[in-house]
Amino acid sequence: MIAWQGLIRFPGVLLDPVLARDWAATLAGSAGPARVLHGADAPITYLRISLQGSMPAATLADWTDAARTMRRDAEVALLRGTTDLPGASAGQPAAWHYIVETDVAQAVESELDAWYETEHLPGLAAVPGTVRAQRFIDETGSPRHHACYDLHTRETFGSPPWLAVRATAWSDQVRPHFRHTRRTMFRVVA
Repeated sequence: MIAWQGLIRFPGVLLDPVLARDWAATLAGSAGPARVLHGADAPITYLRISLQGSMPAATLADWTDAARTMRRDAEVALLRGTTDLPGASAGQPAAWHYIVETDVAQAVESELDAWYETEHLPGLAAVPGTVRAQRFIDETGSPRHHACYDLHTRETFGSPPWLAVRATAWSDQVRPHFRHTRRTMFRVVA
């Protein structure tokens, strides 16, 4: 079954985690659990809400309206899961969440997908300290591609095994095609 998530971004602010979690739970209703993520190096809050199926367009519009009553610059996206891999440290708590969001030209989209599916995502999932690696496609906007990594410790990111996976010849061919890229390390706060 394809996993779907609602994503609400609040740039420029670290929302109170309890308030954000309660607000997201009310917003999500029976949709599923919500995660509150705070930017580790910049003030930004993401709410990731697991969905039991795809979100109807009317719900997406309602979420956007509700989010913008909290903050005018809130962004809402619907993410379709494509890949979900257990990491080398599956079962460990994941206090950190790293996300790479990017677009690429349509001409190289199949190469990006092949790279992520056969080399990059499995390689980073296999790094000690990685709890889970996932990919999503934003069905509503840009950046379209989302790679998400649950990490046991922040030191996983930047460790020699992590850097080795990032430094492949194929990575060097694909990465120059990234556009509108956001790379963000988050603390899981609720």
